[in-house]
This record gives sequence, structure tokens and C-alpha cells, in this order.
Amino acid sequence: MIYVTGDTHGIASRFNDPRLKKLKQGDTLIVCGDFGFLWDGSKDEINVLKKLSKKKYNICFVDGTHENFDMLNAIKIKRWNGGKVHHIASNIFHLMRGQIYEIEDMKIFTMGGGESPDIDIRFEMDTWSDMEIPTRQELVEGVENLQKYGGKVDIVITHEPPAKIKDFLMLQTGNDASITAINTYLEDVSRICQFKHWYFGSLHMDKFISTSHICVFNNIINAKTGEILTR
Repeated sequence: MIYVTGDTHGIASRFNDPRLKKLKQGDTLIVCGDFGFLWDGSKDEINVLKKLSKKKYNICFVDGTHENFDMLNAIKIKRWNGGKVHHIASNIFHLMRGQIYEIEDMKIFTMGGGESPDIDIRFEMDTWSDMEIPTRQELVEGVENLQKYGGKVDIVITHEPPAKIKDFLMLQTGNDASITAINTYLEDVSRICQFKHWYFGSLHMDKFISTSHICVFNNIINAKTGEILTR
């Protein structure tokens, strides 16, 4: 089975969630950005990654905006289930931008990245990287891969939502929507692509906007059915 959850931000306790005990050997958990366990290369971080590598299920993630892209991009690119990945450990994979993977007979399109809402603060703290913003090449590759599959996939996994979805959610919460180029791109993708479920994590909330668009943070969701995993 394939499951989806939201940003983990390098918080190891997220993987102590009792719900994850239900995942079986060979299952896959996908994090919708801001994985955060490749940040400073410290001993503590290395030990956490070693513990995660012993999980019986695969841990996959799209990148968000709070990643150490220098560390991430230093990892050799490999092919896995039809798409390009950074293979971090035996069971840990970074799902790269604009790829389509075939996992358990499901076609999954991925597009990580975004634009930090706290860019000014992070720039001053020297933790911001322009590599968080997808390149034109990555965006074009995403469209080309979708075209190879006739514009049909089962699941879309992104960090950011399409523009209209982001605008809708921000209006509901009373916040001003910051619509960026990646949101606009994803809006275009939503028009040219047929999919069953679209999961994203950047807004840090658990909300079913529709039967197809799902914002995920703490929930753990069955990617195929959209059902929330319970204890």
C-alpha cells in the first residue's frame, strides 16, 4: 500500500506515530515536502537516518522549501520505479521534480519545490536557497513526462497546491494568498492532467478540499482511496 503524509521537518518523533505500525513490509510512505532529515549532516541526523533506514516500509519524499539542497543534490541520481531519484538509504528516496513513478500499479506524478513565505528571515539567517524554486528545465520535463503518459496518472504529489486551491484555502483562513509561479504552473498541470487524488503539504493543515485535492499535514492517508489511517 502507498500512504501519504505532510511535512516532517526533521522531527524524528513523526515516525514514532503508532499508526505507522500498520504499514507492512514493502509499503511506501510519501512525505509531501520539507522532509528535513538532510539538513546539517550532524551525528544526530545521521543516527536518525540510520534508524529510518531500518523501517520495513519505503520512505519517499518530494522536496519542499526547507531542505539542504546542496546536500540533496550531491547525491548521485538513480532510476527507481520509472523515475529519477536521489537514493539516500536502502529504503529512503527523494522523488525528484517532474517525474512519474509506477508503484504498486499506480502512476504517481511528483513536483517538489516552492517559494518560501519567510524568505526574508531565512535569507538573513543564511538558510535560504534559490534551488527551492523549480527550474524551467524541471517544469518542462514534468509536462513532457505527463505527455508520455497521455496526461493520465493516478496520484499527484506536490509540496505546493495549484493556484486556485491555494487561493481558496487562504481566503477561508483569512490570510492573503501568495500565489507564485509554481502555483500557476501546477494550475496548468491540473488542467492538462487527469488524476484521482492530488496531495500537497505546504500549508500545514489537514483538509479535504474536494474528493481529489487533499491538503495533508499530520494525517496519514491511503493514497489510493483517500482514507485516513487511524490507530
